[in-house]
Amino acid sequence: MSENSKMKILTNGILNENPVLRLVLGTCPTLAVTTMASNGIGMGLAATFVLLCSNIVISALRKVIPDQVRIPCYITVIAGFVSVVQMVVKAFVPDLDKALGVYLPLIVVNCIILGRAEMFASKNSILDSALDGIGMGIGFTITLTIMGSIREILGSGTWMAGLGGLIPSLGADFAIRIIPESIDTFSLMTSAPGGFFVFGILMAGATWLTSRPKKETAAAEGGNA
Repeated sequence: MSENSKMKILTNGILNENPVLRLVLGTCPTLAVTTMASNGIGMGLAATFVLLCSNIVISALRKVIPDQVRIPCYITVIAGFVSVVQMVVKAFVPDLDKALGVYLPLIVVNCIILGRAEMFASKNSILDSALDGIGMGIGFTITLTIMGSIREILGSGTWMAGLGGLIPSLGADFAIRIIPESIDTFSLMTSAPGGFFVFGILMAGATWLTSRPKKETAAAEGGNA
């Protein structure tokens, strides 16, 4: 496979096949944990690690795993890596573990990870599967961080509150004040309806960005004709 093709695999998950905004996978944890940008970063990094490792293992075993039991096998592989992530998070960043709650272990049945295992890793080489896992993980992390940033700034007036849980040297009370405390914030943004609103806006933006080149190409072809 050419270098351009591998780069396309790596970058596909960032926008064109963004797992959240284009494929609409993993919606439940996306809406639940993105009340703060730091939660989005933590969840995204955890999912990226699991995506990368599970894609590599499943791709390596794709010719060994019987087709009839492939889904249970995929879940077993994914569960192993999720357990590793959960133990590391509990040991080193307990604040993040509390913030993510049940959604961290639920990565096991996250549609993004199962979907990439079924649709890509089980049919492609180890290198391509690793690139796919990294690309999808980056796209997932970026989306969660953007959603969390918008909701946190508008809903709480701060940005990156809780980042001290990921980087202890910053201190537990670290937060960047964006909106002065004297100004009322839009607290709806930190609730479920606010999450759906931001999710819809970002989905519309991603759809517009991905459809724009196609429209320009079609217009150019029409002009040449």
